[in-house]
Amino acid sequence: MNNCEVNNELNPIEPESFGEQGRLILKGGRVVDPKNKVDGIFDVEVAGDRVVGTGVEIVPGPSDRVIDCSGLFVIPGIIDIHLHIGDLFDISNNPLIKATCEGVTTALSPGAGNTFMSPSLLGAESDRGLPINTGVYVGAAAALASRLTNDELVGLIKGELDSETALLKLSCNAITNSTAGNMIGIKEHKGHYILPDEAIEKLFDITSRGETIFMTHTQQAGHAEHLAKLSKGRPLHLGHATAAGCGSSGDAVSEFERVLSLVDSNITAEFVSSMLLENYGRHDGLRINPRAQESAFKALSDKKVKLLVSDGQSAAVMKGFGNSEDNIPAIFRLSSLGVLSLTDAVATMTSEAAGFLSLRTGNKIFAERLGHLGKGAFANITVADPNVKRCVYTVVNGKVVSFDGNTLYSGFSAGRFICKHGVLKKTGVGNINLYE
Repeated sequence: MNNCEVNNELNPIEPESFGEQGRLILKGGRVVDPKNKVDGIFDVEVAGDRVVGTGVEIVPGPSDRVIDCSGLFVIPGIIDIHLHIGDLFDISNNPLIKATCEGVTTALSPGAGNTFMSPSLLGAESDRGLPINTGVYVGAAAALASRLTNDELVGLIKGELDSETALLKLSCNAITNSTAGNMIGIKEHKGHYILPDEAIEKLFDITSRGETIFMTHTQQAGHAEHLAKLSKGRPLHLGHATAAGCGSSGDAVSEFERVLSLVDSNITAEFVSSMLLENYGRHDGLRINPRAQESAFKALSDKKVKLLVSDGQSAAVMKGFGNSEDNIPAIFRLSSLGVLSLTDAVATMTSEAAGFLSLRTGNKIFAERLGHLGKGAFANITVADPNVKRCVYTVVNGKVVSFDGNTLYSGFSAGRFICKHGVLKKTGVGNINLYE
């Protein structure tokens, strides 16, 4: 499939040694860990890249590093499954750095213009050193453009396509072919292209059989309804569903209610964090109708929708409808308004996101190792100040990568690559042209 380390039952990533630096101890913060039903004042112990556990009083040793988290909230690292940070035509990694400083530890980039080369391009950046876990969706048009049959595309997604067929029918680039399956999903976007029904049927076939996410750009209720009809019980994810409640494609309230009515066990949805704030969204993005926002609150309270995303960044070339700086304020606002308990609000960007990734990819490693602070989890941690509602510390795989809004360059080797196959320490692409 590729020359990277795949994290699954057959190839587990072994815990990293914490060496001479000792442990990292986050001391005295309010730990909110939805998956493990923890909410209280505790210490969190990290050794290498893993969480060892939580305790009332963890005594540090002489070589341990201690972070005073008194008065701060310590939560599992934020997982943003819809954050444009490295799409094919982006010109800067600043959006990615910005997300890190705002508490995002895992960002999945759903550019509809991404091609099968995108996993190798972003994977190379990850190999060379990023302070955040990253992954990428491939655009639907690119997924449909090659000569590969449906069965061969399923094989590609599963990592089973042979190199000879790939060279003949996918691309003439061996690197592209060996890493093309390192996607997290496929993104369909009517604003980029209007696909015929037979193409959409092909997308449903390859994503359902290949077990990867099929995300659609959700802004027009009619388009979402059409895809739901074509899904025939197969999984479909409604990206930034709150955009339908902004009035850009008809009456905001009725459009949004029509989209919400589609959500069931196979059709899932996500809400943009910016659109859940007091100002109803960003002026450089889209702003939700106040009545539609109330409907969003009810859908969250009823657990009909369980996922929040930023759909950032507004500073990226691919400008989304929101921004990652609104994630933490949205979590706190949902709790303060009583829409969700604090535990459930935190879960929308931690354990629920990890569970969604495992559900749609068939890879249980995400639910087991991401989105919680239990023993053995990857040490991705967000520490937030509840008074100003912003991130103070971001920890990625046991390394502190940002502090009070500033990037720590010592953490640029912390990030890993996220794809259907798991959590990759290296994709094997980044240093091909550096070493023989």
